[in-house]
Amino acid sequence: MQTQLAPQYKGTPDGEAAEAILRKCVHCGFCTATCPTYQLLGDELDGPRGRIYLMKQVLEGAVPTRATQLHLDRCLTCRNCESTCPSGVQYGHLIDIGRKLVEQQVERPAAEKAVRWMLKEGLTSPMMKPAMAMGKLVRGLLPAALKDKVPGPTHPRAAKWPKREHARKVLMLMGCVQPSMLPNINSATARVLDAAGIQTVVADNAGCCGALRTHLNDHDGGLADMRRNVDAWWPMVSAGKVEAIVMNASGCGVTVKEYSHHLAHDPDYADRARRISEMTKDVSELLPTLVPLLKKRLRQRPPQHLAFHPPCTLQHGQQLRGGVEAGLRELGFEVSLAGQESHLCCGSAGTYSVLQPELSHQLRDRKLGHLAALQPEAIVSANIGCIQHLQSGTATRVAHWIELVDEALTD
Repeated sequence: MQTQLAPQYKGTPDGEAAEAILRKCVHCGFCTATCPTYQLLGDELDGPRGRIYLMKQVLEGAVPTRATQLHLDRCLTCRNCESTCPSGVQYGHLIDIGRKLVEQQVERPAAEKAVRWMLKEGLTSPMMKPAMAMGKLVRGLLPAALKDKVPGPTHPRAAKWPKREHARKVLMLMGCVQPSMLPNINSATARVLDAAGIQTVVADNAGCCGALRTHLNDHDGGLADMRRNVDAWWPMVSAGKVEAIVMNASGCGVTVKEYSHHLAHDPDYADRARRISEMTKDVSELLPTLVPLLKKRLRQRPPQHLAFHPPCTLQHGQQLRGGVEAGLRELGFEVSLAGQESHLCCGSAGTYSVLQPELSHQLRDRKLGHLAALQPEAIVSANIGCIQHLQSGTATRVAHWIELVDEALTD
């Protein structure tokens, strides 16, 4: 697709990057068949091809409108379209640029700006932990919209962190909301790795991966989060003290793996960011080497009839498919994917479920319907957003797959 950049975008990193991405697009429309919002709304402008047209117009100098902004807002950034695209269009990078340029020209209503500010500042604040603890105490009294975002009681083993030292060490990002919402995911990860002879270490100064602010169009804030994490991890990485940076939230994983892209134009961070991205692995990528060690430590019969929901950030963002299911089956679990639409988004998508609740709940209920057909005793996933979002719509237990592995290892 040929694009004539408007003068204000020529020679800029955003303009050049967008032009290179658009050049690959042949406008075939394959992406519309796998776009969740197009499936729900049937509007070309609420699918990747239509949104690409809108962004192309802006890059060529057209003045965006509030309608332009709304169509871009409705995108889940699930990147399903990237898996479908025969031309390799990096739609996820393009939508970040498009939203940024539109945000600079279209004023949002005050109420929208306030909600977005509270999300990016509140979810990453030190006050998140006490606020979530209070929310759990009064969960039964909360309105439905808030109750959806507050998990039930904290897992009894959430505070049990392994104490053993191991020669093999990995860094792990605790995340911004995960320690407050579902802390057992982090401690279960550390316990499973400990059982395989790997010590989990944490850099105290690391925090939000940067995705939250970036997807809320605070690009400078997102880059600041990324630089802070690079600075926090670099002493251990540069000294060769850790063999990998492990992510147990696939949304964080896809972002950290792209630090090399986000910080490519920063001369002070580009090289370090590239090294960080190269070392980052989703915890499922360790499974092939963990399984033989973990098999010897199994103490309980692994649960049967598990349904696995692969997050978009895992299967489309990181292009990791089949690893979780294969690893769990080797450990003795019975695990299945939904018979229909296992590739589609559940509607969580970071803060999307707060900003676009109607579409988000439609996608959640559609996903749960397909998973329920498996009659699972539990649903497992690999990203905290998906886990909490799905749990808000079902009485069936929803957990991170590594929590069930940990339970099978426990005496």
